[in-house]
Amino acid sequence: MMNKKIVISVNTAWNIHNFRSGLVKALNRQGYDVMVMAPEDGYSQRLAPLGCRFKRLSMDNNGTSPSRDLALLIKYWRVLQSVRPLAYLGYTIKPNVYGSIAAHGLDIPVINNIAGLGATFIKNTLLTGLVKRLYRVSLRKSRRVFFQNEDDRNLFVQQGLARPGVAEVLPGSGINLQHFQPMETVLPGERPFRFLLVSRMLRDKGVEEFTAAAALVRQHLPGVQFQLLGPVDTKNPNSIALARIMEWQKSGLVQYLKETDDVRPYLSQADCIVLPSYREGVPHSLLEAAAMARPIIATDVAGCRDVVDDQENGLLCKVRNAADLAEKMLHMARLPEERRLRMGAAGRHKAIAQFDENIVIAKYLSAIGQLEAAGRERSVGRLKTTVGRLERD
Repeated sequence: MMNKKIVISVNTAWNIHNFRSGLVKALNRQGYDVMVMAPEDGYSQRLAPLGCRFKRLSMDNNGTSPSRDLALLIKYWRVLQSVRPLAYLGYTIKPNVYGSIAAHGLDIPVINNIAGLGATFIKNTLLTGLVKRLYRVSLRKSRRVFFQNEDDRNLFVQQGLARPGVAEVLPGSGINLQHFQPMETVLPGERPFRFLLVSRMLRDKGVEEFTAAAALVRQHLPGVQFQLLGPVDTKNPNSIALARIMEWQKSGLVQYLKETDDVRPYLSQADCIVLPSYREGVPHSLLEAAAMARPIIATDVAGCRDVVDDQENGLLCKVRNAADLAEKMLHMARLPEERRLRMGAAGRHKAIAQFDENIVIAKYLSAIGQLEAAGRERSVGRLKTTVGRLERD
């Protein structure tokens, strides 16, 4: 019987539920037996309805302890040795590194997804060099390495971290266009104009620039509203303290909406979605905004410019530059409503043409199908060898 087992690993169950549920469901429909390995969180129990089994995996996501990382590698080895899947699918740094090393050692085919390079690649530090060496080791035997933008793919290929023949660009994690659709909204003539930033509350997401720009915009348009939506990640070294965010709110500068399982009502009631990030893979929050026909302001950096065509479905601003962001915000707020609606419509069209999650799912099914076909050929080859040996005997 052909091996139909797939192991997927990522650093949070939340990530699977929010970004990979379509892929898990598609694999399940194709008859694959899917196991998800991730740290346990509030979304762990929500994975079973997607058609997969959940395997709890303790992981120090932001830590650099060699002993803990070695323990993580051993855990991957033991689980993968027991399951012996057709393929191992890795997402985020540690699953991509330690899960892949274990899978390669067990001769299990690996498909990696480099969803974004994160803070480690924004600054060139000793840690950056270490991470690059780990990637070079962990990706060298991978059957496919998916990237979310051409900039990241080129960087990995040029620096010898991934082989050009297996490195391929996907349209981000894709977007469910049926779930994220334009919704009826209250026009700004009936309420204050509203800017919304959706992300984890991290410095490298540009949250501080957003707040500084808000103060500048208020000098010209005092009635404009600025909202923050997303969790405070206390374990991340780039996290912005909740106390500081509450100070901003208390001063009337921003409104903090905390976090939610459904961003659609907030996106639909915002006039412009803003993400002044320092670097991205392809930010899912911008895909959601585009799919819901909201105009966008984002930084002119890898990942963000894949979603935003300047002056078409939004505006691009300079990175780490609150003054330039404020200028783009003022420009957006002063545009005629009809122009903003055209921008939003262009975003929806772009999402349909380029970022449909079915494009991503088809790429994965194709790659896994090739592994399955290769496995069948090996099985036939072994059978023919055995038969030939018996005939000779």
